[in-house]
Amino acid sequence: MTRKILLLIFAAVLLSACQPAPTNPGELQTIRLPMGYIPNIQYAPFYVAVERGYFADAGFEIEFDYAFETDGVALVGAGEVPFAIVSAEQVLLARAQDLPVVYVAAWYEGSPVAVIAKTESGIASPQDLVGRRIGLPGLFGGNYIALRALLAANGIAEEDVTLDSIGFNQVQSLAADQEEAVVGFVSNEPVQLEAQGYDVNLIRVADYVELASNGIMTNENMLTEHPEQVRAFVEAFLHGLTDTLANPDAAFEISKAYVENLAGAGEAVQKEVLALSMESWHSDPPGFSESVAWENMQATLLAMGLITQRLDLNAAYTNDYLPE
Repeated sequence: MTRKILLLIFAAVLLSACQPAPTNPGELQTIRLPMGYIPNIQYAPFYVAVERGYFADAGFEIEFDYAFETDGVALVGAGEVPFAIVSAEQVLLARAQDLPVVYVAAWYEGSPVAVIAKTESGIASPQDLVGRRIGLPGLFGGNYIALRALLAANGIAEEDVTLDSIGFNQVQSLAADQEEAVVGFVSNEPVQLEAQGYDVNLIRVADYVELASNGIMTNENMLTEHPEQVRAFVEAFLHGLTDTLANPDAAFEISKAYVENLAGAGEAVQKEVLALSMESWHSDPPGFSESVAWENMQATLLAMGLITQRLDLNAAYTNDYLPE
């Protein structure tokens, strides 16, 4: 019995050690922040928040971790890191597996995903996709889920189209006519294709269905034990976000220290990526999550069989940690 008690105490100490302790005035706490993707100009708000001292003012020194999104979810769920940048469906998928993660601030107002096709293909609306071959990274993740939501919103079953898993080769596949359409981010693949001289049509998921999208995730222990740290982190991020929206040129210059190849021949393309990304960052108020967007996301996951029962959405996301 004594050994069991000691093991439980040891486990509790380990868990608490994984969580941030309140910092002393003037002392910065170093935290690793999983980003879910490679260094990219789309992360400009985070780079601005670091360079202008907003995270430092909140008590944090940030180490960017460009690991896979699912790694960040697991780390936050286990209490090994306090925050991660994730897409909303990952929060619901994790909670369905009893991971105590919570989404505390929206970054994207709606889905950044689109179906992209050459103009000459005649694909310009969801109904034009019926009977077509569509390439996407795989039958998993945010691109796939957003596509399924788009199809469902327009009465189209997955069986009505042909889906190909092509990895992250959307640009090359569409350019070579290996696919009739591809799925990607509005701010990424279309810009690259147009830079190569191709005229493309976009079918934006956000034009047809409101979905919760990318944002900041923490865990229940952080909300219970360190709520002021959560508020401070969220406020620092949102400060960087509003600065980026107000002065994208300055944000672009700041981002050069974090992202390779922003200067030179590709600068115009990268500035276009930032400009298109910013179109999805205008939530009102900043960071706010709409309940209907989460309800639609849950309905999509249920229809796909990725979750098997309805979750308590009030436990999955909150607006309580946004600046007043």
